[in-house]
Amino acid sequence: MKSFLRDNGLSLVLLASFFAFWVAQACTGHVVENDNRREHGQPAVSMQEYLRSGHFLSSSAENWESEFLQMGAYVMLTVFLFQRGSSESKDPDKPGKVDRDPKASRNKRGAPWPVRRGGWVLALYSYSLSLAFILLFLVSLLLHALGSTRQYNEEQLGHGGDPVSLGEHLASAHFWFESFQNWQSEFLAIGSMVILSIFLRQRGSPESKPVDAPHHETGA
Repeated sequence: MKSFLRDNGLSLVLLASFFAFWVAQACTGHVVENDNRREHGQPAVSMQEYLRSGHFLSSSAENWESEFLQMGAYVMLTVFLFQRGSSESKDPDKPGKVDRDPKASRNKRGAPWPVRRGGWVLALYSYSLSLAFILLFLVSLLLHALGSTRQYNEEQLGHGGDPVSLGEHLASAHFWFESFQNWQSEFLAIGSMVILSIFLRQRGSPESKPVDAPHHETGA
């Protein structure tokens, strides 16, 4: 067990943090939603009802959507774009290990099954990380759209307005404002990481260059 916790500590802590903050979001969001409903003379909802509401689904999914967009874009952009001196970039002057042809490692001990299988399986596996982020982004975008439409219609009905369809809501500025306000912050965050890692260091972190590395040195 001790070895398992040591070997998987990073993912376990990150997943535990995700669930803890998601529960905290649900609890505080439930309070906020009921406060809003009381202000408009509407009955409060239970936690179970809130977890099915557009407010909870939309607020969750629009953040997941922006995170997966950020990571997917970052994975794909770092394939062919460089930033000299950044720990987050490949060295523009020499090929990296990530650029080597996996076909030459078909018989390598411990190579993943798709590498040993070759063909279209290997071709798909070679881009599986970006494809996974694209799929997660699209699923999150759909959940955000469904939740945002549901929330908008709940508000419309509460104010005596008319509900709209999913397509009508997707064509509105309301939905895209929710998305763009998160998307811009994600690119600001990852851009800051790329640039700050040129000049600043964090001893012991694989996301940083060694403390004694010169500023022009590129890569972790």
